Amino acid sequence: MAAWFGKTALGACLVLSSGSALAQTYPSKPVRLVVPFAPGGGIDTIARIIGQRLGEALGQSIVIENRPGAGGLIGFESILKAPADGHTLVMGTISTLAVIPATQSKPSYDPLRDYAAVTQIASVPYVIASHPSLPVRTLGEMVALAKARPGQISYGSTGYATGTHLTAEYFSRLASVQLTHVPYKGDGPGLTDLMGGQIQLGFFTTIITPQHVRSGRLRALAVTSATRARELPAVPTVAESGYPGFQSSSWQGIAVRAGTPAPIVRRLNEEIVRILNQPEVRTSLENQGNTVVASTPEQFEKFIGTEIAKWKRVIEDAKIRID
Repeated sequence: MAAWFGKTALGACLVLSSGSALAQTYPSKPVRLVVPFAPGGGIDTIARIIGQRLGEALGQSIVIENRPGAGGLIGFESILKAPADGHTLVMGTISTLAVIPATQSKPSYDPLRDYAAVTQIASVPYVIASHPSLPVRTLGEMVALAKARPGQISYGSTGYATGTHLTAEYFSRLASVQLTHVPYKGDGPGLTDLMGGQIQLGFFTTIITPQHVRSGRLRALAVTSATRARELPAVPTVAESGYPGFQSSSWQGIAVRAGTPAPIVRRLNEEIVRILNQPEVRTSLENQGNTVVASTPEQFEKFIGTEIAKWKRVIEDAKIRID
């Protein structure tokens, strides 16, 4: 037994020393940051803000690699073919880290087994907004109308099985109402139809909705975050509107392949958190409607686990599948 323990302890020490040695020489070449979405979007913008400064901190260039497709699935899966050495990072989102695996009958990956969390970057709440022609001014009034007209009130989302779709399903079940889902290919088309009156409700983020609320083209009924949104301080939360505990937000963070040495993960976390806490970076992200989080790897991993469990229940209840 003593001999076995000695070998085990020696093995553990060798693994730790190997990881520490890698961390000391890391990075030894340019680092790829995979963005599973097209250039120019919100996730891409965040990646480029962080990437430029991270490259300066690490002393190596950060190459932003856009690999869009299948709601982020193609780019997100691509890093599983890369070495687990910290030279390939990926922008993960609520869709890729919590939703997509739960909507597949045979998931192609496990977010917690196949990836290592580095840090959650930020979160973005949704706004439940209505067209002014809908005769409601509060969330309670909307629920009462929906119960009186089951299935007659339509809402738009950014797509089937996206965060906005699941948030609407989550709320519909909590409020016991039947709404008709109209999925769009992104925020823009959905907002256009909502402002045009083709749909009556929309679940869209605080990044793009507030300007249309302030112009009077939309009416904000509630925000889905735990606290009121900075962009719409007069609009109550869903919880304040009679549904305690309700909370939903879009979010994003950075991950690497599972098996990446812990010292490298820790260094990446420290550098990215430092960047996120720089006043100019924080202000830039907040001006886009983001709430900066900047968590530890452990906090982000725990958060992902909580989100997976939460959305899996919603997905199962609503029978949402993408395969």
